[in-house]
Amino acid sequence: MDAVLLARLQFALTIGFHFIFPPISIGLAWLLVIFEGLGWKKNNIIYQNMGKFFGKLLAITFAIGVATGIVMEFQFGTNWAEYSKFVGDIFGAPLAAEGIFAFFLESGFLGLYLFGRDRVSKGVHWFAIFMVAAGSTISAFWILVANSWQQTPAGFILRNGRAELTDFWEAVFNPSTIIRFLHTFDAALITGAFFVAGISAYLIIKDKQKEMAFHTLKIAVIFGLIASLLELFPFGHEHAIQVANTQPAKFAAQEGIYETQKEAGLVVFGIPSEDPLELKYEVKLPGLLSYMLYGDVSAEVKGLNEFPKDEHPPLFITFLSFHTMVALGSYFIFIMAVSSLLLYKKKLHKNKFILKLLLWSTPLPVIACQLGWAATEVGRQPWIVQGMLKTKDAVSVTVPAEYILFSIILFSVVYLILGGLYVYLLSKKINAGPEPVHTTEAV
Repeated sequence: MDAVLLARLQFALTIGFHFIFPPISIGLAWLLVIFEGLGWKKNNIIYQNMGKFFGKLLAITFAIGVATGIVMEFQFGTNWAEYSKFVGDIFGAPLAAEGIFAFFLESGFLGLYLFGRDRVSKGVHWFAIFMVAAGSTISAFWILVANSWQQTPAGFILRNGRAELTDFWEAVFNPSTIIRFLHTFDAALITGAFFVAGISAYLIIKDKQKEMAFHTLKIAVIFGLIASLLELFPFGHEHAIQVANTQPAKFAAQEGIYETQKEAGLVVFGIPSEDPLELKYEVKLPGLLSYMLYGDVSAEVKGLNEFPKDEHPPLFITFLSFHTMVALGSYFIFIMAVSSLLLYKKKLHKNKFILKLLLWSTPLPVIACQLGWAATEVGRQPWIVQGMLKTKDAVSVTVPAEYILFSIILFSVVYLILGGLYVYLLSKKINAGPEPVHTTEAV
């Protein structure tokens, strides 16, 4: 058994399962800021009740997210001791900042939001959910600071085989931090929008307080359309340019560019092959990739042939995850645009097909987030810290492979239980529906 492979699989399992919940929590929290704000400012009982309903779903998601997030940090000291020694001087600061400035802020105000309704003023109650949303966003920022430093390290010197911090702010705002954060944060907003839209659509289909559900569906659809468009441009576009400039091997693997070329085409479809290095059955738009990166169709784009073969990332996973993520992003724009058009024509609440499509699409942004993470992390291989430390050199040397395998099996069982519990609790709350209100307001 290969201890390095098993350690990577264990980390992929733990972070992959955990990463289901933060995008939902962040996106849902910001939508609750809107719902509760409308309920407060307009004294609208519909938005107040829907805020209460979706607030319960936020609490469940947050609780499972916290439980699954604790495990990841312990792995740095168990499975990745060499990595921890190398980056500990730098990695500890953003993780500490995330815990001190974000997690306690988020969890503290979540308690006030959940249990303070009708006990504090509506303004204070709204401020509580605003701080939950802000805290979750700040938390994501610091986690992405740590991850971005691995991708584009800055603000350090190498001394005694370790990376030692020399400039905190240079390390925080390394070349990929801001655009990576904006791209990921917007993905969370899309996830929250589809979460609310799908559940609202389900309530309308099942005739469970459908008048109230349509109010949240309207906001989620408009919110989702804006966020989906922003993910394409500027965030997705600018992030692609950043990766091309700072991690060209990863970019080449993601885009299927195996030979350095001018007038590089944008690959729409293909099947990567590593031996020989080629993209089979490729379908591409000539010159478009060069133009998107440099504003010139004749610009040169660096291919994988420029890099040693032992520094090539796994081609199939990197290419497939990236292109599937892009395809899903295009679908998000399409379905939200169609829903917005039907909303404008006042036909959305009557169109059962689109309502069902929104319901079935609820988990797709979570899948897109997972694919984006896979494209980012697998595409960085064989480096765990770009250009400085390889993954095979970062694993703990004293942890036997069989111990790691046992923990993978144990985590899998626990996560199956937690995943089942999450689905059960969500289903129970959703099927119960929001509390009824008496209103004469028409849908």
